[in-house]
Amino acid sequence: MNRCIPPGTCSGELRIPSSKSVVHRLLICAALGEKNVRIRLNGLSKDIRATADCLAALGAEIQMSESELFVRPSVRKESGNTVRILPAGESGSTLRFLVPIVGALKQSADFIMEGRLSKRPMAPFDRILREHGMNIRQDGDILHCNGDLQGGMFRLPGNVSSQYFTGLLLALPLLPEDSSLLVDGELESAAYVALTEDVLSLAGIRFDRVDSLRWHVYGGQTPKLPDHVSAEGDWSNAAFFLCAGALSERGVCVSGLNRDSAQGDRAILEVLRDFGAEVEEDGDRVRVKRRAARPLCVEAGEIPDLVPVLAVLCCGAEGVSEIRGAARLRLKESDRLHTTAALINSLGGRAEELPDGIRIFGCGTLRGGEADAFNDHRIAMSAAVASLLCDTPVTVCGAECVEKSYPAFWRDFESVQETGVKASKGEDGRSQR
Repeated sequence: MNRCIPPGTCSGELRIPSSKSVVHRLLICAALGEKNVRIRLNGLSKDIRATADCLAALGAEIQMSESELFVRPSVRKESGNTVRILPAGESGSTLRFLVPIVGALKQSADFIMEGRLSKRPMAPFDRILREHGMNIRQDGDILHCNGDLQGGMFRLPGNVSSQYFTGLLLALPLLPEDSSLLVDGELESAAYVALTEDVLSLAGIRFDRVDSLRWHVYGGQTPKLPDHVSAEGDWSNAAFFLCAGALSERGVCVSGLNRDSAQGDRAILEVLRDFGAEVEEDGDRVRVKRRAARPLCVEAGEIPDLVPVLAVLCCGAEGVSEIRGAARLRLKESDRLHTTAALINSLGGRAEELPDGIRIFGCGTLRGGEADAFNDHRIAMSAAVASLLCDTPVTVCGAECVEKSYPAFWRDFESVQETGVKASKGEDGRSQR
């Protein structure tokens, strides 16, 4: 599906969908528990449906609506010849969280992978799981897993996906024995692991964070979430509208956000302040307006999901911006360093790929034109934000890929879109929309 976005600006207010990072974790803890759980949320995505479908294949009963997930747990340990078919879709979180859980439950499973998921690395995670009793073998788009995961000491380098650490922290409490999880080097994307710790604590799972590089996880545990839990708003998805606000004289307000969230992408607020935007926080609401537009120098190791939209934002400032520390983005739904640069260049801007980032030569505006989403939800949504800098329409090719994380994105974007609004002058004297 192609989507044509006319020139204009954004203003108004919207409520952001629930964090899929939080919902993944709540769903898994609920399905592994002993009592029914209702998870209140705002909106479903393809990634969340993938996790729910996999948990259902493992035995849980899950009823889904846009406002609630009702989970009746019946996932149990069992060994035998039954092979569970787990449709992971394109969700890296679903795959990496559930592979060690399959081993902890002594189940046999074939994960069905779509898109680029089969190309995304599992090493050294798969090797470590094999050392602890699992059998893992990839055959094209199918990952075969079985065995009996054994506890003990697990050691992973800190510069691999944080999803590996989350998968182990979710699985190790299910084992009869205690385990230790150690990090070699500095842990990247540590905020996602902190989010896992928050959900595990809510579920009554006992673990000791010995220091910044070690956990002691007690075995023989079952998650015990409250009967009713709520999933907070998604800072990663909110970032697209907050960046839109930073390019708008009237601004955009996003509600449903937790100011004390462990989500690392909450750092978008400080980046926007560095950019020169006006940022106001009030309870669960954040309003962002344009005041100035300054080039940025961003170290993105802890906020990799923000890189595409921040690169677009930098096009709105005159001067050279750099985003570094994001080499792992080459292994996402697309090579996001390449596709982000391609997006900007296709709309008349200038961006260069770096080995671990992007350099943007901003001039305050973009031309417009046709932008390929590369089947990557974050590239498609970044193209929408880029349209706010353009003088002619932007056609987003493959716009339906937003369903992976934010199916209602285009509806919400339209709700704050003002087409045909002419540029005005900001406090910095430069053209703004």
